[in-house]
Amino acid sequence: MSIAEQLRLEQSSFVATVAGELTGFLSSRQSVMSGISSDIDPIMDSISNLVTGGKRLRALMCYWGWRGAGGEEAAPEVVTAGSALELFQAAALIHDDIIDRSDTRRGGASVHQRFMQLHDSQGWALDRERFGHAAAILAGDLCLSFSEEAFTDIGPRAAAGTSARLIFNLMRAEVMAGQYLDILEEVAGPVRDRSGAVSRAQSIIRFKSAKYSTEHPLALGGALAGASNDLLRGYSHFALPLGEAFQLRDDVLGVFGDPITTGKPAGDDLREGKRTVLVALAMEHAAADESAFIDNRLGSPNLSDADVAEIRSIIENCGALEATESLIAEFGASAFTALDQLPLDELTHTALRRLAEASVSRAS
Repeated sequence: MSIAEQLRLEQSSFVATVAGELTGFLSSRQSVMSGISSDIDPIMDSISNLVTGGKRLRALMCYWGWRGAGGEEAAPEVVTAGSALELFQAAALIHDDIIDRSDTRRGGASVHQRFMQLHDSQGWALDRERFGHAAAILAGDLCLSFSEEAFTDIGPRAAAGTSARLIFNLMRAEVMAGQYLDILEEVAGPVRDRSGAVSRAQSIIRFKSAKYSTEHPLALGGALAGASNDLLRGYSHFALPLGEAFQLRDDVLGVFGDPITTGKPAGDDLREGKRTVLVALAMEHAAADESAFIDNRLGSPNLSDADVAEIRSIIENCGALEATESLIAEFGASAFTALDQLPLDELTHTALRRLAEASVSRAS
């Protein structure tokens, strides 16, 4: 069997096993929650909907970190770890969409929008938006709780004081810190020192996204399999720049992506007011009147298609898009160089290279 075929079979088997475990986990919790009240079913449905499908990037990074450290194929511990990561990702998405005022997720309504629609369809009283946000916050909190339950189910390898537990705890704390820095930049960025905007934006993507998308999942898998400190450091040298390239690509897609492919309206990041590296570079390099144009319109939910087109034009013409693409290429090159230095078998090396290539060049 070729390496490509072996990789396809092993990876698809793992993804299917994680999906099955998530279904079983949520079904068992569904019976508990339904015992409280059937009115809670929409919350459970929203969680199930989010953990169904997706790229499974974090679960796969965890799996290949496990395999690269000598873990057995599709062992229960790494399957459960993958499930915990997917549940944490779902919780982060629910809360992120509320924070960013994003109405869509993967081509459909975001969770808080679904609850607003439920409010409308039932003809309930009081404010639909307040209900939608409150219900979605609780759905995200419940998902966080489920993620912790799932991770604890791993057993001794994930017990208090283990490397895996320390990584899992740090990952969750860093995401919350990164989220706060993100919303802080939205409100404080316009009046802060512009010379530090790019650096602040890079710090946000590192802690809000890069570390929990690639670095921590890979290290988590390695730690569960008993990886040495040297191997974990090597994992970090590969996965951190990869995660930064991944998020920079996401930022480009948030402004220039095809809505049919991304599942979000064109220019959604601009309406949400995200002060990304891409935007920070534009503010730094554009003419004064162009920077003022972006500053005055960034974050407006009523941003017109014409305004989006104008901001896109400014970003391209001032060189910010090209500079961001250069950063993506630099981070990608750093990741691939570090990957080639890792002591991995051919299958694991190939798997991580393909995940890295897909992350850097993706269109959605």
